[in-house]
Amino acid sequence: MNKAGVGMLRRELIMGLAAAGLTACSTAPNRPLGPDGLPLPSAYRIRPGEEAAVQFRMLDSVNALRQQAGATAVELNAALNAAAATHSRDMAVQNRPWLFGSDGSSPLDRARRVGFPGRLLGENISESFESELQTLAAWVARSDTRAVILDPNARFMGFSWFQEESGKLWWTLNMGSDPMVSRPQSGTAS
Repeated sequence: MNKAGVGMLRRELIMGLAAAGLTACSTAPNRPLGPDGLPLPSAYRIRPGEEAAVQFRMLDSVNALRQQAGATAVELNAALNAAAATHSRDMAVQNRPWLFGSDGSSPLDRARRVGFPGRLLGENISESFESELQTLAAWVARSDTRAVILDPNARFMGFSWFQEESGKLWWTLNMGSDPMVSRPQSGTAS
């Protein structure tokens, strides 16, 4: 994608998130106001029963970004979701956002452990009190994490989180290829 396309993609994402934020503000319950007259920030809470909605909201947003970038859509993958959930919980236990597990596992190790048959292309992580869409916007703003999301070889996405009692969220997003991409095609002799 050229610089103009990246800039346009970034502007559209920011405008969409701003519109969603304004809509959310108009329906938000009364919150205490700060000295500037604006509502004080509060932790984004994911309530029981909202898990699927959060995952599909992220999937739809990722696919909208991929479509704008000319990449094919991805679908949620149960194995990658499991790897993401395990790592999100592990980051909370370690109290640090990083790509390695407390047992020294890498993102590739975790994808293999859960039986993902394709190739893991990348993993994005975050520690925040923000929603999945705010987290996605932060990932898209950075070239390295944006590259994971827009990888043209990606066909599958895993996405999960762990939320602490305080509201802090530990997010993990994995992108993986089709299993046939990770295995060489067997040739036939004539």
